[in-house]
Amino acid sequence: MNHSRQFGNPGMPRPRRRAVLARLGALGTLGATFGPWMGTALAQDAWPGKPVRLVVPFAPGGTTDVIGRMLAQKLSAMWGHSVLVENRAGAGGNVGADVVAKSAPDGYTLLMASGSITINPSLYRRMPFDTRKDLVPITNVAAGPMLVVVQDASPYKTLKELIALAKAKPGAINFGSAGVGSQVHMAAENFADAAGIDITHVPYKGEAPAYTDLIGGQVQLMVGNFATAAALLGSGRLRALAVTSKQRSPLLPDVPTAHEAGLRNFENSGWFGLLAPAGTPAAVIAKVQADTAKVMGHTETKARLYVQGMAPIANTSAEFARDMDREFERWAQVVKNRRLQQN
Repeated sequence: MNHSRQFGNPGMPRPRRRAVLARLGALGTLGATFGPWMGTALAQDAWPGKPVRLVVPFAPGGTTDVIGRMLAQKLSAMWGHSVLVENRAGAGGNVGADVVAKSAPDGYTLLMASGSITINPSLYRRMPFDTRKDLVPITNVAAGPMLVVVQDASPYKTLKELIALAKAKPGAINFGSAGVGSQVHMAAENFADAAGIDITHVPYKGEAPAYTDLIGGQVQLMVGNFATAAALLGSGRLRALAVTSKQRSPLLPDVPTAHEAGLRNFENSGWFGLLAPAGTPAAVIAKVQADTAKVMGHTETKARLYVQGMAPIANTSAEFARDMDREFERWAQVVKNRRLQQN
């Protein structure tokens, strides 16, 4: 039997065939060794090949929406494909997060989350998804302090006056939020827990409509994200009683910290991060994180965040996951203290 016919060139001399086969064998070994890496690199280079959907789980106009749209604009330019913001409000962010959790894990549906993502698992007895199992952290995009604000015509001139009246008339003060479980909701609950007062929650489907009613007098108080609240202070329609950080904000140097205003055990920050459906390729997660970090490092981005009282974070997926674990524990305690669990 002429064994040379088993190969592509039956007329090839035997020594040359051996050399070719040796080279092919070496390439096969190389592919086996580096194949997963090469596949990952190719997948990362090829993504995105079409528009990406960024789900914001709150109504337009709130801080989550503002941060999401700023990031979407920059990433669209970087990727050469549109990043389309889709507002899916409801249940303190659960409605939009559920959409993402149940989406294909291909990187084409991402979640612009707020701190509510770590609150709701303790707050709701029944969740439509498992936050830890169904979603993967990408990066914490930005964070900043919050503001205790009231209507400008409000009789409360200081935080001490507000707390004193709330203690004298339990339940008489209504506070607005971006929905049950939103970080605006829980910041106020955290404030009430620290102050030892009883105030009544009035939830909305976003931060912006809650501010509309605060200005109109339907609710009397909010502990809101700095960006949205500060924008309304200059209009003369709202008054800030305290900032929730350890130090005063350079943007509002006349507004005392809660500590300075007499509430020594209260501090709260708002944060906004990206998550993806579990199972999204690691290369895609790494690319989104790296590109978001580039956006957050731009001088223009930093300036836009600064005027909103915020700072860029852009940490790694692992770092963000550890931060979220601490947040899960923290809010579980607040929910327990305030007896807030929902059906």
